Amino acid sequence: MDSYPGVEAHGLIGDLQTAALVAMDGTLDWFCAPRFDSPSLFGGLLDRRRGGHFKVSPEGVEYVSKQLYLPGTPILITRFLSADGVGELVDFMPVAGDQPTDRHRLVRMLRMVRGTMRFRIDCQPRFNYGRDPHDLDEYPEGHVFRSSALSLTTNIVRYPETRPGEQGARRKEGGIWAIATLRQGEAGGVVLETGVSPDRPRFYTSGEVQELLEQTRDFWRRWLARSRYTGRWREMVERSAITLKLMTYAPTGGLVAAPTTGLPEQIGGQRNWDYRYTWIRDASISVHTLLKLGFTDETWRYMHWVDDRVREARDREVPLQIMYRVDGSPDLSEEVLDHFEGYRGSAPVRVGNGAANQLQLDIYGEVLNGLHEADNHDLQPSHELWLNTVRLVDWVCKHWDQPEDGIWETRGGRQDFTYGRLMSWVALDRAVRLAHRRGRPADTDRWVRNRNQIYEQIMARGFHPGRGAFVQHYATDVLDASLLAMPGVGLVSSVDPMWQSTLRAMDAELVSDSLVYRYDPNASPDGLPGQESTFTMCTFWYVQALAQSGRLDDATLTFEKMLTYSSPLGLYSEEIAPTGEQTGNFPQAFSHLSLIGAAVDLDRLLDARP
Repeated sequence: MDSYPGVEAHGLIGDLQTAALVAMDGTLDWFCAPRFDSPSLFGGLLDRRRGGHFKVSPEGVEYVSKQLYLPGTPILITRFLSADGVGELVDFMPVAGDQPTDRHRLVRMLRMVRGTMRFRIDCQPRFNYGRDPHDLDEYPEGHVFRSSALSLTTNIVRYPETRPGEQGARRKEGGIWAIATLRQGEAGGVVLETGVSPDRPRFYTSGEVQELLEQTRDFWRRWLARSRYTGRWREMVERSAITLKLMTYAPTGGLVAAPTTGLPEQIGGQRNWDYRYTWIRDASISVHTLLKLGFTDETWRYMHWVDDRVREARDREVPLQIMYRVDGSPDLSEEVLDHFEGYRGSAPVRVGNGAANQLQLDIYGEVLNGLHEADNHDLQPSHELWLNTVRLVDWVCKHWDQPEDGIWETRGGRQDFTYGRLMSWVALDRAVRLAHRRGRPADTDRWVRNRNQIYEQIMARGFHPGRGAFVQHYATDVLDASLLAMPGVGLVSSVDPMWQSTLRAMDAELVSDSLVYRYDPNASPDGLPGQESTFTMCTFWYVQALAQSGRLDDATLTFEKMLTYSSPLGLYSEEIAPTGEQTGNFPQAFSHLSLIGAAVDLDRLLDARP
């Protein structure tokens, strides 16, 4: 199992419809097409033997590799340093556009910076999570892999003439491999393209590849130039913003929780979920985050996306799902890939997500909070969106007072979760504010009554007198890091004694040298074996709660410590294990959303400090 690279030893590239992961040794071991939630073409991250890979690395020499991004872009540079020379592998995906397409291009450029080095190119695709066979056709310029569902073209571009003892591209186990020697100043590359007709394969010239690189670079730098953030942690904030943009499906504006599936929360454990979908919660919170940085176009797209989901739920007379596919469709049937061994032997590997139909009341608060924040920036809801919002809020009035599954998607039975009640209060509070601010028609008297009832219930039943703290749900004394949001959304003051005692209790039980567990790691409310690791987003929420409570020095130290746990490229997965390695799906949108939120809020409060 040691042959698997660390989760954090990867860089992310993408084209705004799908994405790929490239390990530090030059192995592309995760790529799905034509969408984030499509079956994998390269899935070696989940099974190094059956999943497929595409490796470009030095041959016959000891080397050290390092990765960096071309500044202001997601163009990934992997550097190979050896006694014989220094070579660079440049990986990127040209932007696919706003219309759904099967055509996606993945470019892998090699260039020799100094000295001479031999490189091995080994391309072994495995279609449909390694389940479908494929044919391989050979052309003078490249190869075409054909399966029943999708074609993949490989095009080796402008390698120097083959030297004595070397071979051109050769077949190997259903794939191809090649050896090429590059000297200082020489360059070459490989272009993969999906969705091209096998009868009319498209092959690229070196000039076309260079043009694609420049177009991709310019697109991303223009996009990033729209950011208004100039604070203390600009480099990390901008990298997080690019990462979130990479995980956004451009045709709909849906943000996936992560571009991967099956990466375990604990090595050898069973919490191996599929995160390649759009959670209502994540997408709604992205509104706050992106508006703080000045990205309004993404907010408009979100408002249209959530309006479509609300309208569909209304027409089907069902509540909102907690997540959807990137195109907005609701079917996320869960299955297990029994033929995959899983990352470092962590089975089962799941695709689809059976939690999609859980009842999680907090999502309504996130939706309304997002709409309220957009309205604060003069992005007003349309008449149609307001009518759908009214129906949504009326639904909350009828259904807020019931057990639910909670933010952590536990599968151990419904409870009266305090966080769900908190965000139901937010939904009604923000709806009332929107109606009054814009003079929109609504039964606000009813909304206010229900809002007040929720407040009173949380104070009476959500606060555990024996613990001196707000707790996870009404029938337990377990603490829950999701409640770090309480002062931020305005239910309690950050200096309220009830909140201060809650924060102290979390300090003592959930915090481990700045890292934060989402709940007691030994509680296991989902009934699955294994112990919890700390949750990255909870640590950033803790930073915000500390700062809001006036503990700015503690908040700053916690934030700075957290930055040391990032990958070398500034990326975060879902969790951090006791060893300091990252676990869970990677990179994780919520981790980067919370990083930006903590950085912006902490920076503002530090500037305001006397």
